[in-house]
Amino acid sequence: MATIYYTGCSLDGFIATPDHSLDWLTSRDIDNDGPMAYPAFSERVGACVMGANTWQWILDHDEDPWGPKPTWVVTHREFAPTAQVRFTDAGVRDVHAEMTEAADGKDLWVVGGGELVGQFHDADLLDEVWIQYAPCTLGGGAPVLPRAMELRLEEVARNRDFACVRHTVVR
Repeated sequence: MATIYYTGCSLDGFIATPDHSLDWLTSRDIDNDGPMAYPAFSERVGACVMGANTWQWILDHDEDPWGPKPTWVVTHREFAPTAQVRFTDAGVRDVHAEMTEAADGKDLWVVGGGELVGQFHDADLLDEVWIQYAPCTLGGGAPVLPRAMELRLEEVARNRDFACVRHTVVR
């Protein structure tokens, strides 16, 4: 079991525009059966965690807000209850312990954003970083990794428009 940050990113290091848009990402061509694509990654995942901005984006853009995986949203905001989503203001160590139990031996996915990923890293709970780089720059927005991290490159692949990389976190 690994705790993995899996995300898309612009070439200049942002996961969303300043107004939280992902249009630049969702308009790109990717082979869902290709290397490091979401469907195969998702099969490995037993539980997810994300921040409030990520959850709000999902609510605003997805008719079926989230699938059957146990999910935690770390937030101080109020959201409507959802069967598979737990809203919490607990620290990442507590959330990680709950996720590990719920995941039943499968991987944990830190969906984002970058600050939440940084907290998992700071608590020494992050194992891997998978990034799919889109062929564009945003010039600003939410940084993919707002902390200094030492990573070791493990895998590189092309999936149509995306340069896909997998790193392990160096402890």
